[in-house]
Amino acid sequence: MTPQGRLRRDHVLDLVFLVGVALKGLDGLGELLLGIPLAFLSRAQVDSLAHSFTAEELSEDPHDLVANLLLHSTAHVAHGTLLFVALYLIVHGAVKVAIVLALIFGAERVYPWAIAVLGLFTVFQAVEFVLHPSVSVALLTLLDVVVIALTWREWRQRRSLRETFATTLKWIRQGRGGSTRAQQTTPPA
Repeated sequence: MTPQGRLRRDHVLDLVFLVGVALKGLDGLGELLLGIPLAFLSRAQVDSLAHSFTAEELSEDPHDLVANLLLHSTAHVAHGTLLFVALYLIVHGAVKVAIVLALIFGAERVYPWAIAVLGLFTVFQAVEFVLHPSVSVALLTLLDVVVIALTWREWRQRRSLRETFATTLKWIRQGRGGSTRAQQTTPPA
C-alpha cells in the first residue's frame, strides 16, 4: 500500500471511530432517557404505553413487525425483569455517556477504561445473544467490537479525541484525501 493509501485508510478509520463514539454517546443518552422513567413505571403502565404507541400503526397494518414485537415483549415482562431492564439501561447508558464525555474533554486515561467497560458489555451482550438471539443485540455487539478496536488504535497512537476530530475534519474539508489548491499549484521554475 502506498503512503497516500495508508494515510487515506487511517483517516477513514478515524472517521469510523468518531462516528462510533458519537453513536455510543447517543445510544447511552437514549438508554438513560428510556431507563429512568422505566424504573418508575408499573408493568400495567408499560403495557398501556406500548398499546398507545402501537395502536395507530396496528390499525393501519395489523401485521406490523415492530409494533407486534413491542407488544409481545412488554406482555411477557415480569415486574422484577422490568426493574432489571431499567437498571441495566440506566447503568449502561450512564457509563457510555461518561466515557464519551471524558473522551471529548481530553482525558486520554479513559481509553483503557473505555475498552474494559465496553468489553464487559460486549461479553454480556454476546451471552444475551446466545440465550435470546436478536438482530438489535447482534448489531449493538458488533458496534461495540468495532468501537473497542478503534479505541485501542487511538490509544496506541496517543491521540486525544479532539486531535482525531481536528485532523479528520481537516481531511474532510480537503476533499477526503484529494489535493488542495495549494498542493495543485506548481512552484515556479
